[in-house]
Amino acid sequence: MTLVFVVNSGSSSLKYQLVDLDTGESVVGGLIERIGEKGSDAPNHEAAMTSALDHLGHGHDIAAVGHRVVHGGTVFTAATVITDQVERQIDELAVLAPLHNPANLIGIRAARKSLPDVPQVAVFDTAFHRTLPPEAYTYAIDAELARKHGVRRYGFHGTSFKYVSEAAAQLLDRPLESLKMIVLHLGNGASACAIDGGISIDTSMGMTPLEGLVMGTRSGDIDPSVLGHLHRQAGLGFEELDRLLNRESGLLGLAGSGDMRDVQEAADRGDEKSGAALAVYLHRIRTYVGAYIAQLGGVDAIVFTAGVGEHSAVVRERSLAGLSTLGISVDSTRNKADASGARFISPEQSPVAVLVVPTNEELEIARQSVAAIG
Repeated sequence: MTLVFVVNSGSSSLKYQLVDLDTGESVVGGLIERIGEKGSDAPNHEAAMTSALDHLGHGHDIAAVGHRVVHGGTVFTAATVITDQVERQIDELAVLAPLHNPANLIGIRAARKSLPDVPQVAVFDTAFHRTLPPEAYTYAIDAELARKHGVRRYGFHGTSFKYVSEAAAQLLDRPLESLKMIVLHLGNGASACAIDGGISIDTSMGMTPLEGLVMGTRSGDIDPSVLGHLHRQAGLGFEELDRLLNRESGLLGLAGSGDMRDVQEAADRGDEKSGAALAVYLHRIRTYVGAYIAQLGGVDAIVFTAGVGEHSAVVRERSLAGLSTLGISVDSTRNKADASGARFISPEQSPVAVLVVPTNEELEIARQSVAAIG
């Protein structure tokens, strides 16, 4: 039994799983929230880590601790064994992910203190996109300014994209190296990725997770001049604009709820704002699908994953509607079937396979952690 303790640390939360790599199953897991808040059982992350380890129970021989880290910049292009120097580098990269990397680092430090003799590995959301070509990751601004401050596309959800693309190839019973696919990771955060032979060649999130698709509370693509306009005309300062785009936009800004289930239900009842929000959400997905077919030079499979992608038949069917001339269609019966595993939702003999593949980022982190320690 090869056990990996997988940790996803937030600023006030600690999500964890003990994964058995031999079976691919989670042995035990949990989520500790409101860390450090008044009345919480966990006054800090060290106490939360102790609580999590108590929940795991004794007698487990843990091979490694795998930590999800959001931003690796250009420094980390693969899962990396954590040392004091790696800790410092993750801290330095917080300028690119100020909401995420410091929180990830708190969990790393708590785990290293609680399990000093167990190898600790950082698995980066950005690492899968290290293969992006310069024309895909470069923004058309002053080149020296961009280089000096690390301004470029990095992409995120890489751990999910890697797992899902490999699982999709297994479902298709074809070598991953032979496949051109578009993976749509649609959750509260959402992004698309064009994958050619297992390699990321383009992705919708950019320097931060704000760019690209419409999300639960994030705007996705927007004309940058909107910010200047709102600053001048509405008097919004930098912090207010940042909060607007990251926490008060997307489905929440358009429909009043960032949860796709609420939006769909309201749209079904005839709520105009929710119907319009859903239309914007679907339009953006279709735009990226078309763009990535062009970048790939064709597509063998389109894959839906994550909370919305796995559970919303409406989003799956309507986001690909009207693409039959490209060989892309969704079988309504298959799509609406009450199923939870990896499956086809395109018609038999369809030129382009449309799949639903549940993601498993914890298992992928566990796999990469063990590979990193050799």
